Amino acid sequence: MPRLPLEGIRIVDITVVWAGPYACFLLAHLGAEVIRVESIKFFQPLTRGAIPRPPKAVVQRGQPPWIWGMPNRDPGQRPWNRFPMFNAHASNKKSMTVDLRVPKGKEILARLVKISDVVIENNVTETMDKLGITYDWLRSIKPDIIFVRMPALGSTGKYANYRLLGSMNEGVAGHNTLRGYPDMDPTAVTPIYAADAASGAGAAFAVLAALHYRRRTGKGQLIELPQIENFMPYLGQAILDYTMNGRIQRTIGNRHPWAIQGVYRCKGEDRWCAITIFNDEQFQKFCQATGHPEWATDPRFADAISRYKNHDELDKLIESWTILHTPYEVFHLLQRAGVPAGPVMDQRDAYNDPHLQARGFFQKAYQEDCGEHFYPGAPFTMSETPPSIRRGPVRLGEDNEYVYKTLLKVSDEEYQQLIEEGHIGMDLAPDVVA
Repeated sequence: MPRLPLEGIRIVDITVVWAGPYACFLLAHLGAEVIRVESIKFFQPLTRGAIPRPPKAVVQRGQPPWIWGMPNRDPGQRPWNRFPMFNAHASNKKSMTVDLRVPKGKEILARLVKISDVVIENNVTETMDKLGITYDWLRSIKPDIIFVRMPALGSTGKYANYRLLGSMNEGVAGHNTLRGYPDMDPTAVTPIYAADAASGAGAAFAVLAALHYRRRTGKGQLIELPQIENFMPYLGQAILDYTMNGRIQRTIGNRHPWAIQGVYRCKGEDRWCAITIFNDEQFQKFCQATGHPEWATDPRFADAISRYKNHDELDKLIESWTILHTPYEVFHLLQRAGVPAGPVMDQRDAYNDPHLQARGFFQKAYQEDCGEHFYPGAPFTMSETPPSIRRGPVRLGEDNEYVYKTLLKVSDEEYQQLIEEGHIGMDLAPDVVA
């Protein structure tokens, strides 16, 4: 196997929930040695689970599936190793445990930082400040360290220490008011946590740039990626429309600001397809493909402006055709004609999609507390250094011996003492609650 691009780079991962762990997921797929710094004395909700030890009855009936969808709907003996959202981005990583809230724990972290290249965290700003884990402290240990901070709203300003999760990030960024149907208010919109994934990708990109800079200059640096600021460019059209035209965009459902677009009912129970028609050429192709050339000569649909004015009437005609076909029939027929279209998939469809299966996006991996399952791989391929799942989702504290004894050169006696002091373990302490 060829050497991966980031082989030899070690990353100290002090991240929580999704945004930070996803950044480390991407870097781990590029070959970096990512070591999660965790604790058996503290439980961060929504990182390795919603609660430390959920009752089986709660797991069996609980929603949503990304929280409660543990294998066989069973929490098992170590539910923190079976949490689906965590395991989706936990492959190719290592995990060690230490209590950073006590001086001994911080001393251990310092020893790890000294032999590492990057530290990444996405906690509330004051959390790291209270622990004394600052850029100045890290730089005093490793002058060329790269420190990535991913606060929700930045480390300065009046909102610096406000606590936001994905759904709040969407609200503050204005995303919620752009989604949903025109007759809905934002309370009816299901959160999709888009800012988390976007922030993870943005942070990984920033790390690559900082590593390149360090290779040229020998200098590390502090990277701050406020998740709101990272997400704002994804809403650029709406922001520009306001700054240039004074318009505040509102929800338009599945429609497009100027094209004919919708999600249409198809043959089968709760089956749908999405179709977009941008111009006259695509409309002509659509009418021919559907066997309705008369629609192309209807005065109501003579040009783009007329079609948009009569969007409701055209939608009814389109759905009178799609209802006779499955989503995949619509998809393939219109794609062959050169019209943008696609099936609306649920999780089952996406997981079993033959295209994704053929491309090897889902990869099989084993984890002792979960068994063997398919997991999402890297969202990119590389011809010379192909990424893959080299190791299944990491268990809490799985690599304690490697980190402490191999990397930090801890003696057997000191290792045993750290176990007794509650730093080292693979099971949460009995008194740990969310």
